[in-house]
Amino acid sequence: MAKPVHFYGIHAIHALLTHRPTDAMALFVQQGRSAKEGSQHGSDEIDSTFEEILQLAEQMGVSIQQANRDKLTALCGSPQHQGVVLNARPLAMADEGEIATIAKSDDALFLVLDQITDAHNLGACLRTAAAMGVDAVICPKHHSASLTPTVAKVSVGAMEIMPVIAVTNLARCIENLKQAGVFVYGTALDETAKALPEVDLKGKVAIIMGSEGEGMRRLTTERCDELVYIPMTGNKHGSLQSLNVSVATGMVLYEVSRQRQQA
Repeated sequence: MAKPVHFYGIHAIHALLTHRPTDAMALFVQQGRSAKEGSQHGSDEIDSTFEEILQLAEQMGVSIQQANRDKLTALCGSPQHQGVVLNARPLAMADEGEIATIAKSDDALFLVLDQITDAHNLGACLRTAAAMGVDAVICPKHHSASLTPTVAKVSVGAMEIMPVIAVTNLARCIENLKQAGVFVYGTALDETAKALPEVDLKGKVAIIMGSEGEGMRRLTTERCDELVYIPMTGNKHGSLQSLNVSVATGMVLYEVSRQRQQA
C-alpha cells in the first residue's frame, strides 16, 4: 500500500473527502482558522467549503488537529495550503481497462497527454478537462507526472472526479482507440496540420497534447488520424510559435465544447 502523503488546499481536500474519504487519515487545520476567515477575505465559497471539510472529517472519524501556519507549510511543502492539510493515501491512476468502456459512448471525449512531466501543467490540464466535458485523461505510465498533492491542488479537485488512466504503451493505446471508432487528433506545428476550427470535433474523439518541450513523440504523431494546430490570429506583437501546454489544452478543448454545443 502506498505511503500516505499530505494534500493541501480547500478544494482539493474537499474533493478527496467527498470521493474517497476512507483514504483520509488526519486533518490538520491552522490554529485560529475558522469558517469566518473565508468571509473576511470576501469568499463565501471558501467559508462554506471549509465548514464542509470539517463536517466530512468528523463524520468519517478522521483525526482533526490544530497546527500553526509554518507547521502546515512544512507538512505539505507549500505555503499555498489555505490553512488546511490532509494526510491521506495517494490516488492511483485508473486502470487501462476503463478506456474500452468509455469508448462505447457515441460522443466519448478523451484527452491524451504525451509525457507531461510538470505537475502544475498536469493539474491545470485536468481542471480544464473536467470543465470542458472530457470523459477520461490518458497518460503514459512512464515519463509523466504522477497524481501528487500539487496536481490535486492545481486541479482544484478535478483529479478526484475524472479518470486519469495510465497506459504502458501509448502507441498501442491509440491504435485501440481507433479500432473502437475514436478519431484521433494530434496537436502539432506541422505543415500538414489543419487549423483547429476547420476539423470536425464531434462524435468519438481523442485529443493528443504533446510534452512541454518536445511536443508529441514520433510514434504518437504517426498514429494520429489528423494533425491540427491552433491558429494565431490578431497577434500585433510578433509571432507566437507555441503556447504553454495547459493553455493550449484549454483552447483546444474549448473549441471541442463549442462545436458540440452547436451540434
